[in-house]
Amino acid sequence: MSTKDIIDTLAGIEPGSALDAIRAKRVQARDNAQKSYLSLFEPIDASEVSLAERAAVAFFVVGLHGESPVTAFYRAKLAASANGAALVEAIDAEIARGKTSGPYGSFPAGPLSAENTAGLIYRVSANGKSALGGRLVAALEHAHLLVFRPRDAASADMKALLAAGWSNTGIVTLSQLVAFLSFQVRVVSGLRTLAAVNA
Repeated sequence: MSTKDIIDTLAGIEPGSALDAIRAKRVQARDNAQKSYLSLFEPIDASEVSLAERAAVAFFVVGLHGESPVTAFYRAKLAASANGAALVEAIDAEIARGKTSGPYGSFPAGPLSAENTAGLIYRVSANGKSALGGRLVAALEHAHLLVFRPRDAASADMKALLAAGWSNTGIVTLSQLVAFLSFQVRVVSGLRTLAAVNA
């Protein structure tokens, strides 16, 4: 199990530093973020979503966000897993294909419809499909949807995951992974910005 706080590690926060003191003022938030990381990436039971699948989804999601230190961390985590080198190569290519801005999507008819924005509907490439397999293809396409088009998520998207072999529990874990990583990337980015300003 990891003992060093993952956000501190990714943000380059040293014990006793000014940023360490800032984070120490929010002990509960710091502890909860660490517990979330451990439960998602060092779970007691990984039978529904393997450690390699978790690392693959993580590398893809943080790669889409473009936060370099975080991407490098999850890239290394994936590379260390079974068949990791081949997965890293395939997902590198998919990150390049999937990068865009956002959010995109459509609201139900009403005042918010003025904010409807069309954007990339990502699908894994033919090469990616053969390298990743059906479960990861479905997971990456769903993760991209949650990152860039969350308001377009519908029951058909859940059915696609189920058809690819994901269980209901696995789908929940996948969604939790994407949400946690989006949070983690923003926190690390903010802390690194603070560190640069105070340097």
